[in-house]
Amino acid sequence: MSIPTEPIGSLPRPRALQEAFAQHAEGRLSDAELEKAQDQAVADTLARLAKLGSPVLVDGDQAKTGSITYPLQGLAGLAPDGVVIPYADGHTRQLPRLTAGPFRYQVRADAYLRAARAKADLPVKQAVVAPSALSLLYPADGIDGYPREAFLRDLVDESAAEIRACLDAGAHAVQLDFTEGRLSLKLDPSGGVLDQFIELNNQVLERFTEDERTRIGVHTCPGADRGSTHSLDVDYAELLPRLFRLRVGAFYLQLASEADPDRVLSIAADHLPAGARAFVGVTDPLDPVVETAEQVRDRVLAAARHLPVDRLGTCDDAGFAPYADDDSISREIAFAKIEARVRGTELASQVLGA
Repeated sequence: MSIPTEPIGSLPRPRALQEAFAQHAEGRLSDAELEKAQDQAVADTLARLAKLGSPVLVDGDQAKTGSITYPLQGLAGLAPDGVVIPYADGHTRQLPRLTAGPFRYQVRADAYLRAARAKADLPVKQAVVAPSALSLLYPADGIDGYPREAFLRDLVDESAAEIRACLDAGAHAVQLDFTEGRLSLKLDPSGGVLDQFIELNNQVLERFTEDERTRIGVHTCPGADRGSTHSLDVDYAELLPRLFRLRVGAFYLQLASEADPDRVLSIAADHLPAGARAFVGVTDPLDPVVETAEQVRDRVLAAARHLPVDRLGTCDDAGFAPYADDDSISREIAFAKIEARVRGTELASQVLGA
């Protein structure tokens, strides 16, 4: 039995799809024409991953313009001046601000999953936004007639319904993207905001049985966008013990881009919950240099010195393009890195007798 390996989620969109998004936003392309371009990109993504030997597929977020805001498409009661996320290279991303309730998802990720599974013969994993990220939509000064407590109840209901729908639709796994975890420590070094995020996410996860949670995981990284990060300077040691309080069956950990991966692995080994699996990042989506299969093998073997092999998996550090307009790494390089991960993980499996 090989060490499991999975993609994280997003992949660079083909140029034709990026142009289709832009033309649609300008009113020069119909909904049907955009959907056709998205459908073609999803089919190509699934086929290429299968050809590379990936045992688990993703749709690459090809139909999403952003991995955080996809549930908001068409939602009334939004203003553009929400929370600003600063990146180390100086660029920013900005979330919308909620102006009215009740809060309801307009798009759920099970729609993407069903479309992908109709085109795939292999297991398909689905990434979803963590409720903690969407909690940032609520303004600090509140909303008249819609208190924060009511918003959070609605958010928990919506997030749980999305995960449930993905499980019911046959997802191999459902992955909560939790990149705001490490960022929260930059905004609040006391850890108070992070504790609130963990508690909110666990309110959702508690709605699932122990067996169901074996198919639910959480991904953490310091952000990956346009070749930069938003919180790589935050000490991982401050995040990991709290992260492992999340009631999930798998943790997808950015590791390849860490300066001291052995230190991170040691912390992970000390805090990984019983029965949970740690998927360690063995490729860096921010580095245009493609890893060799042998480099990946050695990273897996290093992880196996800290973690039991039967609780070890591999992944990419992060998605390659969480926003549709991110073309900092080409689609070809992304697939080459994924191939290196798949081949290198298998080499390590042979060495370890997994």
